[in-house]
Amino acid sequence: MTRRSRPALIIAILLVAALLICWAWVATTLNFSYSEGERAGFLQQFSKRGWVCKTWEGEILLTSMPGAIPEKFRFSVRDDAVASQLSAAMGKRVTLTYDQHKGVPTNCFGETEYYIQKVIVQ
Repeated sequence: MTRRSRPALIIAILLVAALLICWAWVATTLNFSYSEGERAGFLQQFSKRGWVCKTWEGEILLTSMPGAIPEKFRFSVRDDAVASQLSAAMGKRVTLTYDQHKGVPTNCFGETEYYIQKVIVQ
């Protein structure tokens, strides 16, 4: 090994190590959920958006009691089968089962930290 190739080898090793750390972070945040739960409300908005990374994003209106100001629950969908169910349920009351994934490093996996796993149309 020559003296000139040694810095290039060190830079290559550091670059590969950084890529492995980034990959491990993404894999960890997407495969382990922080919390799980259900939300019920009226599906108000659902669309596929993004410049480079197209993701399914939506929101439901949560109403606790008649006359109360509804709260919005924003969510992301990664599964195309779930996305088609939600598209068909526009304007209807739905119950969404979700996993919360904190710390996902980029919006390419979804703009929110709530990922929908299952949809029940009521």
